[in-house]
Amino acid sequence: MKKIITCFVFLLAVLNANAQAPTDFDKIGYLLSDALLYSELYILPITDAAVYQSSSAWVLSPKKKKVWDVALGIHTNIFFVPKKDREFTIKNSDFQFFEIEGNTTATVPSALGNDYQVYLTGEIGGEQVRFETPEGVNQESIIYPYLQASVELPLGFEFTGRYSTRTKLKKGYYQVYGAGLKYNISQHFLNWKDKNIHLAIATIYSKEDIGFEFLDINTAYGNLGINQINGKVDTWHFNVVGSKEFNNFELIGNFIVNNSKFEYLVSGPEGSIEGFIPVQAIINDLLKTIEKDKVNYVFEISGIYHINKLALQSSFAFGKFANLNLGVQYKF
Repeated sequence: MKKIITCFVFLLAVLNANAQAPTDFDKIGYLLSDALLYSELYILPITDAAVYQSSSAWVLSPKKKKVWDVALGIHTNIFFVPKKDREFTIKNSDFQFFEIEGNTTATVPSALGNDYQVYLTGEIGGEQVRFETPEGVNQESIIYPYLQASVELPLGFEFTGRYSTRTKLKKGYYQVYGAGLKYNISQHFLNWKDKNIHLAIATIYSKEDIGFEFLDINTAYGNLGINQINGKVDTWHFNVVGSKEFNNFELIGNFIVNNSKFEYLVSGPEGSIEGFIPVQAIINDLLKTIEKDKVNYVFEISGIYHINKLALQSSFAFGKFANLNLGVQYKF
């Protein structure tokens, strides 16, 4: 809150130091408040979804392998975009500065939504401020590929790393990378091995980065420079994984608890208005007020079929969202 108060004190100081009409600076303050409101409603659904997208298929198998065994895999992750998170409703009474052009209410897409747009309008310095609301990904599912590698360590530990390049969506982009450590518990119970039953725990860290074109707003005092919004998510995944082998097929159940920390910021080239009001800094300080840690519970069912040195894996994770993961691993 101290940073927010500092920003507004600075805004008032600028108001007093310039010969511009105070009411215009008041309007800019209202505009920034509206931008914060819209940012929260727009970006939160996809950052929540990003946690699920990064949760699947970290553990190929809870089974203990030979020390220094290495596996390299190519995966495709398919996140099913839920209908209930694709849109939200706005109304004129929500805003201090903007009005919906030609209407009093409108249903607009979140970052997970379609490409429908409406105009929001206002007035500063005797000139109209008018812009189109941002579009969503406009996809029924979000699909991205990634590489994953693992190496078996002494004492029943296994290290796993994951990396995806920045995947371009119809609107915006998505990227994930991370690493984790698994520990085999069933090695301490010899009778479990005889029954082809395996149990392990794993701790994994992942980083997700999502970006979208956002509010391209021009005013009588210049462009605001909030043309892109990013959501960055740091997630710790805690897994309890069990499996049962049936010849070449292995059935796996996984319970995952996620703890995620979110960061939101606007970026891109600074607007011309930055000469007398640091809009990006003000918005980014305001965005900290919506950054709340979240805990999610995810259940995952996986099946693996082993063909010599190949492992064909299919995983389905569900909870608040649903996510499918398909992979091929080669065991060296």
